Amino acid sequence: MHAAERERAILKLLEEREFISFNELNSRMDASEATIRRDLGRLEGLGRLVRVHGGARLVASAASVSDPSHLVGVPFHENIALRRAEKEAIGRAAATLCAPGESVIIDGGSTTLQMCPHLAPLGLQVLTNSLHIVSAILPQPNTRISLPAGAVFREQNIILSPFEDDGVSRYRASKMFLGAASVGKHGLMQTDVILVQAERRLLERADQAILLVDSGKFRAPAGHVVCELEDIDAVVTDDGIGSEDKRMLEEAGIRVIVARARTEDRTRSRKVV
Repeated sequence: MHAAERERAILKLLEEREFISFNELNSRMDASEATIRRDLGRLEGLGRLVRVHGGARLVASAASVSDPSHLVGVPFHENIALRRAEKEAIGRAAATLCAPGESVIIDGGSTTLQMCPHLAPLGLQVLTNSLHIVSAILPQPNTRISLPAGAVFREQNIILSPFEDDGVSRYRASKMFLGAASVGKHGLMQTDVILVQAERRLLERADQAILLVDSGKFRAPAGHVVCELEDIDAVVTDDGIGSEDKRMLEEAGIRVIVARARTEDRTRSRKVV
């Protein structure tokens, strides 16, 4: 592969995901590590990308991650109070999809957190990147917990790593439960590219992907695409979902599970807000 071909391949990968690790480039490219580093340096000199710790990003996304210790998006402590009753209903419904003794991945998020109170009797093996979820299931003696390696991002209290040797490759799950910043015809979206990269790696380790989102996420602004709708097996949402959004999911072959919040939960949620 000539230099021009490698550069086109690198830029194509970055256009698809906005960040790519050096380890992945090294595995994909028919070139030495030194050659790939020179390619990245040349593209950086041309202003086409920015080299960062562990890989490279598109220039367009560099401004949003100028401080790599912080994530873009609504902090967890603010998000947890939004649509609380709906999220609790979604969490209850999602927990019923788990079989006793199953190995699952639960991605960090204010909606996936609501699964935790209902998991105790199941004796699950849980891989999670969320310290909030760890705290919620730690008192459950029959729930085994695994964590990936990486850095803690305090806004969401999650562990993320741009590297591929974070231990995730040695884990296999039957289901992954994850949230999203928004959902639309382009797929599942998040606001931060580091989060996108981490979630894609987790999705590769699960046989099924189950999305937990309140109905407001279908009207949220678009972000960076984590995966297409066709990659999602099921969506658990609340009864506020519109008929067009529900039809969009079903036409993509997705099972749609509608969870209805209890009246007392809605009342309590309004008082808290």
